[in-house]
Amino acid sequence: MSSEGLARMVRITGSTQLAAVIGWPIEHSLSPAMHNAVYDELGLDWVYVPLAVPDEIALRRVLAAIRTLPFVGFNVTMPYKAAVLELCDEVATAAKMAGAVNTVHCTGGRLVGYNTDGRGLLESLADDAGFSPEGKRVALLGAGGAAGAAIVALVLGRAACVDVVARDSMRGESLFSRIEPFLKNTEVNVRTFENAQTAVREADLIVNATPMGMRVGDPSPIPASWMHSGQIVLDMVYGAGASTALLADANAAGAVGMDGLGMLVGQGATAIDIWNQDKDAPTPRTTMRKAAEAELARRVRAGGAA
Repeated sequence: MSSEGLARMVRITGSTQLAAVIGWPIEHSLSPAMHNAVYDELGLDWVYVPLAVPDEIALRRVLAAIRTLPFVGFNVTMPYKAAVLELCDEVATAAKMAGAVNTVHCTGGRLVGYNTDGRGLLESLADDAGFSPEGKRVALLGAGGAAGAAIVALVLGRAACVDVVARDSMRGESLFSRIEPFLKNTEVNVRTFENAQTAVREADLIVNATPMGMRVGDPSPIPASWMHSGQIVLDMVYGAGASTALLADANAAGAVGMDGLGMLVGQGATAIDIWNQDKDAPTPRTTMRKAAEAELARRVRAGGAA
């Protein structure tokens, strides 16, 4: 299928329902391309739009309007994942554990919050690297909302040990406090970057959940010498062909480096599964990934940022 064929001609009717992604800034998002490409395939009269929301006052107004409009749901990206958690009528346990909501189901005027980022992480590791966290050691870089979703998934995935490496030790301890009541067989430690070398070198999986790498020219969050062959390094940052410094260093060290595109696809498809609630028609991940890759390629051709 051509890249042009992946982006469907959006048809708006009197019965069309809305879905969206909310964030600031939002023009870089691949979600509209991914979602709109797959709705026809699922027989859904939906359209997905980006909503640029500049501050939390505007966020509250947008959510109040969404309650009265024909929305099936919406996604949430930076910087509102924590704020939306407090504005939902109901929040799933995994989202509470993560301290962040990235998916909201709109039903009967109520907003029900979920976090599908962790599911996307596990799907990407399994599909793109054949990796399961069960019994493995993980170094998780970062302690924000993205890290919260990752640690929930890793604990539910029965990782043996997760070392949370945080620049702000208070944020790291806050994340640990949220997850501690749910720990069974997973050891969780909080470390600063200054004392994380051994933990990172001993990890089977390194996950970058920091913003480092989102801007061109960003350095790697860890030294290249901390990585080696036999490790998997997943950077949640995704882009158009240009590797982040972390992934360049990982590949040079013989590790398996992977970006966040697979995770993005997995979380988006899981969001549609929640909104659609048709267990006989799971959302086609392949269609969404092809649409995301086509949009990234289009941006490269146009000379724009990914």
